[in-house]
Amino acid sequence: MSESETVLSALEDGVLRLTLNRPDKLNAFNEAMHVALRAGFERAHSDDHVRAVLLTGAGRGFSAGQDLGDRDPRKGGTPDLGQTIETFYNPLLRLIRNLEKPVVCAVNGVAAGAGANIAFACDITLAARSARFIQAFAKIGLVPDSGGTWSLSRLIGEARAKALALTAEPLDAETAASWGLIWRAIDDAALLDEATALAARLAAGPTKGIGLTKRAIQAAANNAFDEQLDLERDLQREAGRSADYAEGVAAFLEKRKPEFKGR
Repeated sequence: MSESETVLSALEDGVLRLTLNRPDKLNAFNEAMHVALRAGFERAHSDDHVRAVLLTGAGRGFSAGQDLGDRDPRKGGTPDLGQTIETFYNPLLRLIRNLEKPVVCAVNGVAAGAGANIAFACDITLAARSARFIQAFAKIGLVPDSGGTWSLSRLIGEARAKALALTAEPLDAETAASWGLIWRAIDDAALLDEATALAARLAAGPTKGIGLTKRAIQAAANNAFDEQLDLERDLQREAGRSADYAEGVAAFLEKRKPEFKGR
């Protein structure tokens, strides 16, 4: 399988669908898949035709996390896992979080280790009812990465975050939704259709304002209240000068459907 085939990429109606494509390995990450997925998100940053991203996995799972066959100490030497994180995972997570376009994730099966935490880093995550989220790091003596310690503690609190990270017990999709880790659990057969429709709806929307909203909400965790008020002021000033805002107001007053351009 070539590097590009490890992630399938398709752009339709403003939605860039990125599909992790190592189904025989439960879409575990090797270096080729890292490179291809990063290229997909870099395209989302630079290509104005991309208005939203939909991330999912091929086959029966979303992602089993790191392919341990590529990081096997038995092959000689001790792998530098910090370098792996610095070179591959951290840049990917920053691309997802810093993209001022909506990122929808459709978790179609097991999401373990980095696979789970990448899903939690996306803006809106849907999961099949059969999906399971596993902080598998504890099973092999590692620390949750890919932003896991950050997102888990903020989304579900320290007690639940520690329990998931220390026990590596699987969490079903319904519970993940009720705890606020994901947005919604969906019947398996309907997952991809619903996720695609959601991504298309967002892509057709005022993506300039959506991107600014994403920036504001992500900043809130680290801002004091007064700082957040100032940020809202500044971002609203920027949004109010956008072509999307002008179109939205005009369409409302003219009682027609708006045609947003993401500018």
